[in-house]
Amino acid sequence: MNYTVIHSRRKTLALQIKNGELIVRAPRRVSLATIDRFVSEHTAWIEKHLAKAQKQQAEALPALSPEELRALTEDARRVFRERVEYFAPIVGVDYEKITIRHQSTRWGSCSAKGNLNFNCLLLLAPPEVLDSIVVHELCHRKEMNHSPRFYAEVYRVCPDYDASHAWLREHGQALMSRLPK
Repeated sequence: MNYTVIHSRRKTLALQIKNGELIVRAPRRVSLATIDRFVSEHTAWIEKHLAKAQKQQAEALPALSPEELRALTEDARRVFRERVEYFAPIVGVDYEKITIRHQSTRWGSCSAKGNLNFNCLLLLAPPEVLDSIVVHELCHRKEMNHSPRFYAEVYRVCPDYDASHAWLREHGQALMSRLPK
């Protein structure tokens, strides 16, 4: 099995699938024999995740043009404002600014000051998925963590949160691949 080794100051071996390639992250002094053994012991994990990466690449849609991204961002400003205004009283919180971003790793975030950030790509997801992210970030206005209390609040407002979370796990990478390179 082919792989690339990246040595660093880490203490443990780790596997990563990136762009359909296997990367082994290793401490500086680990021997090649130890790395080979580690890779062979994790063949099932590697094959599963390589297959998943290939499936995601096959499902990837074309990147949005700059014009399409601009239009999506403008639509997102309106949609997220409406959804936040709808859910904030239900959650029982206020908020400050709403910002629309083009992030490749996050769907949303909430600052301690109450600023909400959302990924414009959520407009390409089913509406209930977008709503679940809005609720998730608004609930951070009550709990700035992912504790059981936080999730109790999320589920109170969004009982189908798990289904939306599962949808993002399955299709999120395909959405993220739409960002221009």
